[in-house]
Amino acid sequence: MSTKKQVAASAQAHLREAWSGLVIEVFRINGELLAAGDTLVGDLGLTSARWQVLGAIALSPVPLPVAHIARNMGLTRQAVQRLVDEMRADGLVRLEPNPHHRRAMLVLATESGEAAYRAAIARQERWADALTSGLSPAAFEAAGSLLREMRERIEGSEPAAAIGTRSQTQGA
Repeated sequence: MSTKKQVAASAQAHLREAWSGLVIEVFRINGELLAAGDTLVGDLGLTSARWQVLGAIALSPVPLPVAHIARNMGLTRQAVQRLVDEMRADGLVRLEPNPHHRRAMLVLATESGEAAYRAAIARQERWADALTSGLSPAAFEAAGSLLREMRERIEGSEPAAAIGTRSQTQGA
């Protein structure tokens, strides 16, 4: 192998290792964020997952059905439906008819859900201030940009092609 090819192979291996290290840290931080979020909002009748659903509702300019909330959150429709059912029973969300689809009801926060979400956000802001003290906003912006770029690449990729198999969504 020529020196030029060796350098390229070494650079690719280094990039692959850096990517793997980032993925491991994302998995770890996801677990830590979920656990910390559960602690942060548990006494409000929320979990991290419920908080995410309320956030998706709060941040949308229009009411959404479960499937759209799930898509926005990167979760399955079934998982979000289960959460919505539980949250509805607890008085955090309500369902309203969808003028665009008879069966896909729109999910809206109740006053209790909105109050819980506002309280969660206030706590999260205080926690974020403590966590980020002394760090650079530019570093967070760069990290966010890199993660967004990789998410977009993952969304547009076909992982099964890398291992020579067909995607399960394509059938057998």
